[in-house]
Amino acid sequence: MSGSGAARMGALDGIGLRVAIVAASWHADVMSGLVAGAQAACDGAGAHSTVIRVPGAFELPLAAAACADAGYDAVVALGAVVRGGTPHFDYVCDAATSGLSRVAMDSRTPVGFGLLTCDTVEQALDRAGLPGSAEDKGREAAEAAIATALALRNLPTP
Repeated sequence: MSGSGAARMGALDGIGLRVAIVAASWHADVMSGLVAGAQAACDGAGAHSTVIRVPGAFELPLAAAACADAGYDAVVALGAVVRGGTPHFDYVCDAATSGLSRVAMDSRTPVGFGLLTCDTVEQALDRAGLPGSAEDKGREAAEAAIATALALRNLPTP
């Protein structure tokens, strides 16, 4: 299972943090679980979250960049791309992944990576945090973004 060895964040004190949850719209059932998991992680940490919907995974980097520019403390990018019979999967996954990494580096804003890249819809559902799912990648992505924002906030001065 892909989640073996996942980091355990423990209790996060994200009070005062503003987190943008940028979520694609494809695969509605998967996305509902991912968004709910991310919102639950934000609520559990005391962070304020706002959900911004975009059409698909390709649009995630632009929306994430706009949120970083708007002053959000962290961004959680959520989407699901399921492999098909053409190279479209590879192009979308590469563009979204590279774009989200660039947003984080250029803006110095943590971006939680919750983009599922799966061979089947069943694999995506198993990672969506739904009842019966083995994993909750929406929660994990939000926890990673919050934990990174807190780490950056508390950097020791040289």
